[in-house]
Amino acid sequence: MSDALATPTGLESHYAAQLAADLERNATEQERIGTEVQSLQEQLRALQRDRELLLKMQQLLDDGAAASVRQATARKARVPAPRETAPRTKRTAPKKAAAAKAKPQPKPKSKPAEGPTLIELVRTHLGQQSEPRSAAEVTTALTQGHPDRTIKTTVVRTTLEKLVAKGQAQRTRQKNSVFYSTPDAPEQPKGADDGAATAAEKPDSKD
Repeated sequence: MSDALATPTGLESHYAAQLAADLERNATEQERIGTEVQSLQEQLRALQRDRELLLKMQQLLDDGAAASVRQATARKARVPAPRETAPRTKRTAPKKAAAAKAKPQPKPKSKPAEGPTLIELVRTHLGQQSEPRSAAEVTTALTQGHPDRTIKTTVVRTTLEKLVAKGQAQRTRQKNSVFYSTPDAPEQPKGADDGAATAAEKPDSKD
């Protein structure tokens, strides 16, 4: 009976062969999977390296973009914005209006006071006199009667000559003096008041 146990049967041989095949298949599968694991680990390490590289590139790009933004902001801060033409016209219009208001308006020329003309004054004065008068005497009398008016002897003498030319006055010469009177006024006798007439005309001779 011991011989029978020591000699393998066909069933045992079958199991033994199957176990050997399973062990070989297991070893082969382990080798295959180990190879795949090693390959996957290498792929994983490559992916990790690529990720690190990509992260570094992304950081560099972000830093460059931030620097560009800062530079652009600095340039905008340094360069003044272009001035618009339309608002400028709106601003200058009030300035022109203010300048026009500030500019003093020319004062209207004062109209001469209404009253008789110089020729009327001279003619009236001669008509009121009983004796001939020199141009200086007429000027003195008109200046006293009309202090608001500027009357010059030369102008009075020219006015008297105009009246003489129109026949509204007459001229009388006594020595070096000239006297004027209305056409109907009596002439001053010659020689009677030569001294007074000469004294009255002397101030006129300086004109």
